[in-house]
Amino acid sequence: MMIEYRPEKIQLVNGCPTAFAAEPPNPRAGKNLARLTIDAHNESSDEGRLSLRFDALISHDITYVSIIQTARACGLTEFPLPYIMTNCHNSLCAVGGTINEDDHRFGLSAARKYGGVFVPPNLAVIHQYARETLAQPGGMILGSDSHTRFGPFGCMGIGEGGGELVKQLVRGTYDLASPAVALVWLEGALNPGVGAMDAAIALCAAVYEKGLAKNKILEFAGPGVAGLSMDDRVALDVMTTETACLSSIWITDERTRDKLRQYGRADAYKPLAPEEGAIYDAMIRVDLSSIKPMIALPFHPSNAVSIREFLLDAGDHLREIESRASELFGGNDAPSLTRRLTNGGFYVDQGIIAGCAGGIAGNIEAAAAILNDADTGCGGFGLSVYPASLPLQLQLMKSGALENLARAGAVIKPCFCGPCFGAGDTPAHGAFSIRHTTRNFPNREGSKPGDGQLSYVALMDARSVAATARAKGMLTPADELPDALLEAANKSEMWDGTPYEKRVYNGIRRPLPDTPLEYGPNIADWPYIPPLGEHMLLEFAAVINDEVTTTDELIPSGETSSYRSNPLRLAQFTLSRRVPDYVERAKAALALENERANGGAPDTLVESLRAATGVEDVRALLRDTQFGSCVYAKRPGDGSAREQAASCQRVLGGLANVCIEYATKRYKSNCINWGVVPFTLADGKPLDIQSGDRLFVRGVRNGVESNQELFDGVLLRSGKAEKLTLRLAGLSPRERRILLAGCLMNFFKNPDRNM
Repeated sequence: MMIEYRPEKIQLVNGCPTAFAAEPPNPRAGKNLARLTIDAHNESSDEGRLSLRFDALISHDITYVSIIQTARACGLTEFPLPYIMTNCHNSLCAVGGTINEDDHRFGLSAARKYGGVFVPPNLAVIHQYARETLAQPGGMILGSDSHTRFGPFGCMGIGEGGGELVKQLVRGTYDLASPAVALVWLEGALNPGVGAMDAAIALCAAVYEKGLAKNKILEFAGPGVAGLSMDDRVALDVMTTETACLSSIWITDERTRDKLRQYGRADAYKPLAPEEGAIYDAMIRVDLSSIKPMIALPFHPSNAVSIREFLLDAGDHLREIESRASELFGGNDAPSLTRRLTNGGFYVDQGIIAGCAGGIAGNIEAAAAILNDADTGCGGFGLSVYPASLPLQLQLMKSGALENLARAGAVIKPCFCGPCFGAGDTPAHGAFSIRHTTRNFPNREGSKPGDGQLSYVALMDARSVAATARAKGMLTPADELPDALLEAANKSEMWDGTPYEKRVYNGIRRPLPDTPLEYGPNIADWPYIPPLGEHMLLEFAAVINDEVTTTDELIPSGETSSYRSNPLRLAQFTLSRRVPDYVERAKAALALENERANGGAPDTLVESLRAATGVEDVRALLRDTQFGSCVYAKRPGDGSAREQAASCQRVLGGLANVCIEYATKRYKSNCINWGVVPFTLADGKPLDIQSGDRLFVRGVRNGVESNQELFDGVLLRSGKAEKLTLRLAGLSPRERRILLAGCLMNFFKNPDRNM
């Protein structure tokens, strides 16, 4: 298949990508779509830095309670822009008794009090609701979910931790260095049996590992766009998150207009295209006609091959998966995957089509056509389908798609993101699940290696999931089916928004300030977080040597999500599936810090400072040295935007992360917003350390105040003191002040916060 990455600058000349010349053919270079959109939302006069205000915010029920609680601590009085709260994550109410529904009650009362939108449970998946009601050409939406992507509507969506939404709610800005923009030039057309998810998986495989799209904006254009339906574009676009890009945007056309008209928002349409002479920092050329049905093997969306390649060497691939699982989780008694190679094929246990990527009309209609007059069998294989919104479900009822699926034995389930993050359809121990969802990170599907559980998830397009279901669990690429089964009718004109009209609370610009917030017993305020100390003594409570560490490992998803309105209770799950002894180590460090802060002089801290400084009397130094836990990982923070990956560390007394580099901008931002100092190693080399080793950093507060980039540290390990240079680079003045304050809440309490 042909996906070509060109790292050099590219210019559009007569609408075609051309190598950028020193003297451009068009000396008055126009702007690309990303720049046009950003400029309309930017308040910064600094060419290299952006200060953005968004058109709207959107959150779901894992995140909105903590966002509102944080914003209240920062002085929130009303929502100054549209803020939509959906309920598609903690909507099963199966964990912790009443606490999920208590959060929903809190969300509705907050929408009334502050003037927001509340979408009741199981009515819509967060991003589908935004597509249907909110996204429009030229817009920008900030969401507290990493898959906040609305590019096909000409709308830039950015997924961030809750702290960035808080800044918008208290009339702050989203600050970052001006990002690079890569042109994704689409050519050709997808072949029958090949879906947009196949193209997305191929794109991830081509660019993720080398970081080619990291923190860039991907701008989609080219002749191949016209041949993609809006559902195809959406399915490809939402997966751009897995390339580690910052955001995405597409040209708009008549298909965009038709989709907005279908949603009753025809007036929102406007044509968007890059200006003549627009310049890009890189280009990714994709020949859609060369894409084959793909499979992203455990444990990452970029770990991908074509389904045919996998089947040709299935034994080798399966043994490699088992070896990787052993590296991640140690020995386990999971049955060998190779036992599934039987009767000339590879048999899987489960198929899922769900969420913001899989649960859209085009995918479900295609699956229904493939399964028409067929059945999924009465063996161990099962298929579940989750439409992404109730209006979309009505559409699929009217078209007959859901009837076809149900007759084939598929189970139709509510609008819920659960399978994607481990809160629904967790496979059995040793089972292999194929899914059209967004992620297949280790244990994200809900298994718990600490309890001896291990299951596997591979990502595929809904068409190949359905083809496999038709074969009763034998892995089958959809392009092997007869063409007649691949011709799904497009029923997009049947969309019906009546459920939203009857059930969604819309209080935009109509706050009711006297409305009391409804608190359940699990909803708790943030504990006191101290400001940054003069010096820092860190104990490594977790040491992770994987090449990349996901936020799912830093704070697990699944049933733990139900506790996300209670900072202290949730913190007990920090790193529980990756470093089980982290919490106890962090608590022990926090107890020592509390003793020190109250005038004590714990022997172990005194001894560490003596070893680090060579000074006998360290009493004065100890008074000014903050002690806390630290996480070391090579590249932490891939995946989810969830701020709890950082806030849980802070609640347990975590003071810093040390790494080679941060996997995403959003995780580094989460660390800053929660006062976790995001150090990197100046030499870029991995550390050879163990849990319990310590690190002394002198003059941290003064260095942050003075915009110091390099910090001298002393690493204490194996009874020896060694010099170590740390880097703290790329911070804006506001980010430095947040670190000095100790966290975002403290920053907004200071009257001089804007200095």
